[in-house]
Amino acid sequence: MLLLISPDSVEEALACAKAADHLDIVDVKKPDEGSLGANFPWVIREIRGAVPADKPVSATVGDVPYKPGTVAQAALGAAVSGATYIKVGLYGCTTPDQAIEVMRGVVRAVKDFRPDAFVVASGYADAHRIGCVSPLALPDIARRSGSDAAMLDTAIKDGTRLFDHVPPEACGEFVRLAHDAGLLAALAGSVKREDLAVLTRIGTDIVGVRGAVCEGGDRNSGRIQPRLVAGFRAEMDRHAREHAATQAAS
Repeated sequence: MLLLISPDSVEEALACAKAADHLDIVDVKKPDEGSLGANFPWVIREIRGAVPADKPVSATVGDVPYKPGTVAQAALGAAVSGATYIKVGLYGCTTPDQAIEVMRGVVRAVKDFRPDAFVVASGYADAHRIGCVSPLALPDIARRSGSDAAMLDTAIKDGTRLFDHVPPEACGEFVRLAHDAGLLAALAGSVKREDLAVLTRIGTDIVGVRGAVCEGGDRNSGRIQPRLVAGFRAEMDRHAREHAATQAAS
């Protein structure tokens, strides 16, 4: 399981750089603009320059509307700015067909510019609260659009978490559907250390966190702390070892 950490500034990216041995992907977002709020192109560039070259930089394009051309341009901008993972929050797409249209535009725009870029179709565990596409529709949307991964986050940051809206069994189904489609499965949404046993067991490929590695557990006013990143990774590794041992024993 890969660990994706989301700084919102160059200063936080430098904190990630200090903890580079404990994380896999640095994800640029702007939390005050939403769950998958897009940051400025120059911030993506500066963060790309601040973290080790061997760490891929991901960038969110935003909680986007159903405007395929607008979103494709935004995604290309993130790629030009140095991101190799491009995440699109399908906030304004109410049907799978709308979501596929948006993601096909993103895939073409990004991969025409950089064929090795990694495109992530992101939906929301609490989709029922905002009227967007169902969480379990995301793997098929990602497959049919040519994306590389399907992701779930939470849209409304009100203290509720991933498993409050999509229970572990349904998250396991999400992961299975993604894997059956040849995709990676990413899960986020106020993920805590106590969630790692389940996330490991169901085969999650990428876990995304911010609040769990911020001072005071606050994704907005807290700052990312290298010691918390290291501690979170140590807990991930412990669960991975225990799961592997269980699998071997069975």
